[in-house]
Amino acid sequence: MLIDFVPNVAGVSLAESGGFVKAPGGAPANVACAISKLGGFSAFVGKFGDDEFGHMLVDILKQNGVNAEGCPFDQHARTALAFVTLKSNGEREFMFYRNPSADMLLTEAELNLDLIRRARIFHYGSISLITEPCRSAHVAAMRAAKSAGILCSYDPNVRLPLWPSDQAARDGIMSIWKEADFIKVSDEEVAFLTQGDAHDEKNVLSLWFEGLKLLVVTDGEKGCRYFTKDFKGSLPGYSVDTVDTTGAGDAFVGSLLINVAKDDSIF
Repeated sequence: MLIDFVPNVAGVSLAESGGFVKAPGGAPANVACAISKLGGFSAFVGKFGDDEFGHMLVDILKQNGVNAEGCPFDQHARTALAFVTLKSNGEREFMFYRNPSADMLLTEAELNLDLIRRARIFHYGSISLITEPCRSAHVAAMRAAKSAGILCSYDPNVRLPLWPSDQAARDGIMSIWKEADFIKVSDEEVAFLTQGDAHDEKNVLSLWFEGLKLLVVTDGEKGCRYFTKDFKGSLPGYSVDTVDTTGAGDAFVGSLLINVAKDDSIF
């Protein structure tokens, strides 16, 4: 989890912006908050700097009904920051400050495994795979969930500026691909991971594997496509005046997971 600094005017560069508004960010935390707001129960596992921003973020989790028992503080590292450029169409670009930030320093020993094992679904991204010790902590948490029979949900949430190279990002993201029961990717991420046309179903299905229960591709304003072993389909998007797309995919995932948790008989 991190602090996003968002320009108070869209369509300008970071240098041109006259001011910024701080906001909580981080895809898995956004998903946890979405689930809570929709009436579900959620918890977050991650490390924070023992600073004002870190305590602010944990307080925000609690205020949104998210269990924060799995959130230790680090006295020697800061909470991560990101500056976000809003384009005129509501899309974003990111500049990160984390070298290293507290979230990168979560260790396996700091995991609250009892909290993880109480879940119905364990949801995660790929950013925690970039560096040690967080990568090992991520893998240990995921394996603890799987060994407890918990469904695993993966949203790669590609952020290339955080990875050493594009190929390192592909390799890292795909290294745990086949551990998931559900995967949500955007059309842009399909294009990146397959290096092909995201709207060619053959390319999309190259991401399918035996044992996967649901693959969802979000297509921005066009809606989404979904694939299971038995059926597939698509749903149109809602027509809205776009202001800021930040967190849109996370809200989508939160609403999907809370309904899967209520009834997974579809699979």
